[in-house]
Amino acid sequence: MGFEETWAPVTGAGRDGLAAILAAPGGAVIALDFDGTLAPIGADPSAARAHPGVAGALRALAPLVRAVVVVTGRPAELAAEYGGFAGLPGVVVLGHYGAERWEDGEVSAPPVHPGVAGARAALPGALAAAGAPEGTWVEDKGRSLAVHTRRTAAPEEALELLRSPVAELAAAHGLVVEPGRLVLELRPPGVDKGAALTGFLRERGAGSVLYAGDDLGDVAAFAAVEKLRGEGLAGLLVCSGAMGDAPVRELADRADLVVAGPAGVVELLGALGAELGVR
Repeated sequence: MGFEETWAPVTGAGRDGLAAILAAPGGAVIALDFDGTLAPIGADPSAARAHPGVAGALRALAPLVRAVVVVTGRPAELAAEYGGFAGLPGVVVLGHYGAERWEDGEVSAPPVHPGVAGARAALPGALAAAGAPEGTWVEDKGRSLAVHTRRTAAPEEALELLRSPVAELAAAHGLVVEPGRLVLELRPPGVDKGAALTGFLRERGAGSVLYAGDDLGDVAAFAAVEKLRGEGLAGLLVCSGAMGDAPVRELADRADLVVAGPAGVVELLGALGAELGVR
């Protein structure tokens, strides 16, 4: 089978999006989440590294399209390091949901929201008062704070236990809570992947976009692409469903194409680069 048969989207809008990318790759932006999309999810986020095939796939694909952008909740420089993006021309990282930008090895960012420091100081006491179980831990991202329950004995129950107290603490410091897979992230309001992606697409004058994500934080980006479709931008939405684990239902239900985790994303990107390279 050919590329379009192998990677056939299940929706009309997705088929139109893929057709636009193939017909005019010079106007296409390839936008990708990091954790769960380019890198496998693990118990320790600091150990996450991009799938071994990512660098090669992006090196082949980036010269053929308008831009490749990684949109992540991680600090931009850290995502670039963990992804091995240094030395890959045309790859941009929008970190902290767009609050930071890494490009050509340089990071640009506005000042940190003042509420983050207050939340950082208050969070340990709030978690203790809420009865956070052993294994609960806080990832300090500098511009945001993430409360993880993946290492607890009952991760889902721990997440529900902490949801309300974490939301109350965030509100008290002018922050919002973004839920994800066994994580509650406290971050400044008005910062999300949808706004970051929309801004980047308009900056680059994109005619089409492929966005791939795996978690609830990617819902805003999916919604942004759906909105932009209504304004005439062709788009393809890809859900990365982790191998051995069910994909996030809200993303899978809205996706034009579901692939098998980071390995599936790499396979798709590699096949797309090969297809565009012979056209």
